[in-house]
Amino acid sequence: MRRLMKFAAFAAGLTLCATNPALAQEKIRLTGSGASFPAPIYLTWFKDLSKKNATMTVDYQSKGSGAGVQDFLNKTVDFAASDSAMKKEDIAKVAEGVQLLPMTAGEIVLAYNLPGSPKGLKLPRDVYSNIFLGKITRWNDPKIAAANPGLTLPDLPITVVVRADSSGTTAVFTMHLSAINPEFKKTLGEGNTVNWPATDKYIKSPKNDGVTATVRQTPGAIGYIEYGFAKLAKVDFAQLQNKAGQYAAPGNGAETLAAVKLPEDMIAWLPDPDGAKSYPITSYTWMIFRKNNSDPAKAKAMRDMIEYGLTDGQKMADAMGYIPLPAVVIEQVRKAAANIK
Repeated sequence: MRRLMKFAAFAAGLTLCATNPALAQEKIRLTGSGASFPAPIYLTWFKDLSKKNATMTVDYQSKGSGAGVQDFLNKTVDFAASDSAMKKEDIAKVAEGVQLLPMTAGEIVLAYNLPGSPKGLKLPRDVYSNIFLGKITRWNDPKIAAANPGLTLPDLPITVVVRADSSGTTAVFTMHLSAINPEFKKTLGEGNTVNWPATDKYIKSPKNDGVTATVRQTPGAIGYIEYGFAKLAKVDFAQLQNKAGQYAAPGNGAETLAAVKLPEDMIAWLPDPDGAKSYPITSYTWMIFRKNNSDPAKAKAMRDMIEYGLTDGQKMADAMGYIPLPAVVIEQVRKAAANIK
């Protein structure tokens, strides 16, 4: 009798697996870490993906581009994410080969906190680069006032909020400042970390959300954050003067990206884009994978995750403050994803 009961339970289990294939295979868990710049959209993707694909789950930790690349090199994650791509010397350390894929793109805005929350602040190129260089230190500076005749600007010191961690957002931002201001390039340069002026008017905060919170809490503050964070936090951000001399707000990035051709390694930069409507600080952000993975099932799950990001994921980009990838870029990424095996 006992044997018959065990057999019946076993047979019922087989039937359940046959009618529900998701139960017949083990759920695959992918882990990733890195950039905070795309974290809001990535976390939304992965939550939605787990609902639509019962065979996999993706855990992503937002900790900064530098930390994500280090996790990838240490093999503690299946994939990493970085706004500053990956250095050639780091790629050379990965025996399995590296595949970088631009999965979304965004714009870096200058969020500010001024009494009365004046809207439509305009910042010329020489002004915002010199603010972060430490040369323009008060909000009623004549150069800021000249660009904003309709705004009442306070006699208030400028508090500059920068990243405390190794940050791809910092790399993109300082690349742009170095492109438009020779003194910034010579004095501070570009990279995931730079030696900001050591004064009490510079505050360091971790990740994009940390900078956002510090700007909101600090009267007279200005800081660089990803546009999506600015939208979510409802903070004020400036219109920036572009290469053509026009003042531009974020939200026109698709046109800017479409003019850039991606090379074979999928890494392209836009340090100071052309175009009358172009927003001046625009960048791709990358996911990083090993080409050769020991687990074929995980490799397939990563390809499925990428395909989701290229299809359903792109539909969410605009509403969340990111730039939907141009169709030609989607096809390039899809083709390159086949290298993940």
